[in-house]
Amino acid sequence: MLPVVSRLLRGASPKQPGKVPLAGRSFVNEASFDIKRCALHRLKWGPPDWAVLTREEGLKYYKAMQTVRRMELKADQLYKQKIIRGFCHLCDGQEACCVGIEAAIKPSDHVITAYRAHGFTYARGLSAREILAELTGRRGGCAKGKGGSMHMYSKNFYGGNGIVGAQVPLGAGIALACKYQGTDDVCFALYGDGAANQGQVFETFNMAALWKLPCVFVCENNRYGMGTSVERAAASTDYYKRGDYIPGMRVDGMDVLCVREAAKFAAAYCRSGKGPIVMELQTYRYHGHSMSDPGVSYRSRQEIQEVRSKSDPIMLHKNRLVNSNLASIEELKEIDAEVKKEIEDAAQFATADPEPPVGELGYHIYSGHPPFEVRGVNQWIKYKSVS
Repeated sequence: MLPVVSRLLRGASPKQPGKVPLAGRSFVNEASFDIKRCALHRLKWGPPDWAVLTREEGLKYYKAMQTVRRMELKADQLYKQKIIRGFCHLCDGQEACCVGIEAAIKPSDHVITAYRAHGFTYARGLSAREILAELTGRRGGCAKGKGGSMHMYSKNFYGGNGIVGAQVPLGAGIALACKYQGTDDVCFALYGDGAANQGQVFETFNMAALWKLPCVFVCENNRYGMGTSVERAAASTDYYKRGDYIPGMRVDGMDVLCVREAAKFAAAYCRSGKGPIVMELQTYRYHGHSMSDPGVSYRSRQEIQEVRSKSDPIMLHKNRLVNSNLASIEELKEIDAEVKKEIEDAAQFATADPEPPVGELGYHIYSGHPPFEVRGVNQWIKYKSVS
């Protein structure tokens, strides 16, 4: 994490960072950092082991990760108050994954993920207000209160998906559409280490390799599939090698810059017409698998605390910003206060907004389709479906 030094050692032309004055203090405009080298499979070279971070980017990533963290903690609180019902899978601890990937791709690129989807929903452009309102089943939610935790959508984001691993073949289908339509876009299809053992994942790898689809298969390895550690669930825990003939790389998923540089490399690989690539993000979830899982029966509290103290993605990024003079502690505290207020306002909206009327139960089944009738719980109840 030494600013600028790594670039100079590699013979890069020294760049004198500019200064940004703020309340009597000057900050640098950008700094360069050493990052963890990726392990590679069937690749001659991979992402760089250093990254340049501008002050603007650094503050943006910090605020985004803090927002996702506080949003998930608020969701935990609302669930325990029985305001959020049903399934709810939180991603606190994994913030660098969604923020890092989004920092590397274009808005026109596509993302599809599993049910631990709140962070990616936010990263793709939806507000914390829309996400929390969806969790509480309110009309102002991103899916009008009918999707809940596992089914959130936005432009070029195809949601969380409740069936384990089923989003992977769907992602390949999106990539096939990109290739068929001749766009320069790629699809990031995300799945967990538990879903990595699903047969449909390997079937998709085969088709994607045969057809050279522009698809980045991303395994978010948070070390536990439900309540089973990866060592007890998989004969091979080298998930980045699982594509066999598909190249892969293992990435530090707790470092937002590592994720960003790896995602840039993966997207460029796909855009060049070489076909799919696998990216394993080594990350960690602080909460249990879902709200019914306390998360401490199959791992110790000490393990969770150790990850928090040594590898927390927000803490690592914060230290990087402060130590390189990209930002000050006081400035980051101001961002923390802004984020806290934003989440509190979002939570207030999510509890006060009305629920959708029962008559809208059949709405939005199809896009751009003429209205039609949908049968309710029995043949005498009819709902109108409106696009």
